[in-house]
Amino acid sequence: MGDFTFSEKLLNIANEAERELSPVFAEMEEVSREGIKRVMSAFSKHRVSDTMFSGTTGYGYDDKGRDTLDLIYADVFFAEKALVRTQFVNGTHAIAAAIFSAMRAGDKLVSATGPVYDTLRTLVLGKDGSHGTFKDYGMEYEYVALKKDKTLDIDGIKKAAAGKNVRAVFIQRSRGYEDRFALSCDEIGKIAKEVKNVNPDACIIVDNCYGEFAETTEPCAVGADLVAGSLIKNPGGGLALSGGYVAGRESLVDAAAERLTVPGIGGECGSSLGQNRLMYQGLFMAPHTVLQAMKTAAFCAAVMEKLGFDVSPSYNEKRYDIIQTIKFGKPEPLLEFCKGIQEGAPIDSFVTPEPWDMPGYDCKVVMAAGAFVQGASIELSCDAPMREPYTAFMQGGLTYESGRLGILIAAQRIMDL
Repeated sequence: MGDFTFSEKLLNIANEAERELSPVFAEMEEVSREGIKRVMSAFSKHRVSDTMFSGTTGYGYDDKGRDTLDLIYADVFFAEKALVRTQFVNGTHAIAAAIFSAMRAGDKLVSATGPVYDTLRTLVLGKDGSHGTFKDYGMEYEYVALKKDKTLDIDGIKKAAAGKNVRAVFIQRSRGYEDRFALSCDEIGKIAKEVKNVNPDACIIVDNCYGEFAETTEPCAVGADLVAGSLIKNPGGGLALSGGYVAGRESLVDAAAERLTVPGIGGECGSSLGQNRLMYQGLFMAPHTVLQAMKTAAFCAAVMEKLGFDVSPSYNEKRYDIIQTIKFGKPEPLLEFCKGIQEGAPIDSFVTPEPWDMPGYDCKVVMAAGAFVQGASIELSCDAPMREPYTAFMQGGLTYESGRLGILIAAQRIMDL
């Protein structure tokens, strides 16, 4: 443990990869500069001061820091209004609040990007795994399958969205555990436009997890009515200790707030308990931290591709989220890769990740994450469902240097098999 030595072959591969990545990194840095400009502009506009960091207790009335952060998130995400709360326990909680803000009994939700991800499908929509009704709410759900080439079926989306009881269309920006591509904001805008043409009243709801600050714009700028995500992913910058956000059309954000708390209270309550400073500082750091994660992912793609593995995206492809996939084809190299990522983590590097029956999934899942914040996938982490084709989903990296080291440790373990 801790004695990080690498073969000459691997070091040559790494050096070659970084030479090839130089123009890729330059493009990523330009995106980061635009993101930082957007965040700084919002901080200046809303006159952020250290008086906003003290937080509140109890009911949380008149929490100026919390309420100002809502205004900043709205500006940063091109939204009318935002709700940023530590009371969101994870991304799925925030996304569910967004969905239920638009839906009522008898309404249908259409997923435009294939089945919604595992935990949302099994825990929120019901356990049928495909088409059915929202558990206990009398709401319907269906999805539009991707085409054989893993691209969007726009005609299928239009047909499904035109249904008379379709109230919301759900878009998952990242790939989740699916073998598909992350969506650009341009693609999200195309879906939104086509849906509104056939159903002007449908709400476009975007699961924004893993995609924040990956581009110079965000989904609300291209037609999304509501976006939601987790603070222990991109927008928390690796500093936020918990929480989530919902941003978009004012009436929908208000409804999501009443889903989080209760009608009549909405976003008025919710003490910040001294967490404001970390949420502000995390957002300030987020564009830079996302840059580190995207550079780490691109480096991973270049190295693993040179070792003969199928990766997505490729090292020089345009990226729209922080996730990198590597197909191993069998369980042994997959587990070794995860062990290497864990060994290269700053926390719990001595732990050996093992597959386990994780709630909400239909197979065992292995997770490697040695994070300062439990479950923070903006920090270097890797997880994989233990099923064919044995694909690892790697994401995060608070610094490129530490992320690079973790990738080399994982790659060396595979080379030593």
